Amino acid sequence: MIRMERSRMDVELDAALADYAARWPEEAATVALFRVLLADAENPFRRERLAGHFTASCWLVDQAGRRVLLTHHRKLGLWLQLGGHADGQRELHLAALREAEEESGLSSLRVEDGIYDLDRHWIPEHKSVPAHWHYDVRYVVHAGGDEAYTVSEESLDLAWRGIEELAVDAATDVSVRRMARKWLARGA
Repeated sequence: MIRMERSRMDVELDAALADYAARWPEEAATVALFRVLLADAENPFRRERLAGHFTASCWLVDQAGRRVLLTHHRKLGLWLQLGGHADGQRELHLAALREAEEESGLSSLRVEDGIYDLDRHWIPEHKSVPAHWHYDVRYVVHAGGDEAYTVSEESLDLAWRGIEELAVDAATDVSVRRMARKWLARGA
């Protein structure tokens, strides 16, 4: 399938990637990989594209902005941000919000405009799905008044974790530490 014309959502995502690159020039090489994927004729928003595809995640912060909700990921066995496959959704901020709601059971969530973080990571083979790349586009999502989460079957557990602690904890996933440092740097 060849896309003759870029959709409005693709143009908006490309502009958001350009804005991200301007804010984080040291991540220019990563942004370039995401922009190449976005321009690919094969739909990069579907998980069936095993050469690599977009995923959407969130940095789900509490009302005070001091804690983030992490999942003990069932398949990967790591404490990570909430998120998952775009499943064809080209508006990745909405996919991130959907994943946050589905994986936490929380309602009244609000997603911020703009990309918060990008992470390209290798997913190991699992059952009949071969190993492949995830191009994870991450957004800040704010919790509403109710922070009592529900653990979904995608997680072994969920936990609110202090962002300051995550930023310096060597046992924390590298990308989670990076997001914690970004959060603290913005003065939240």
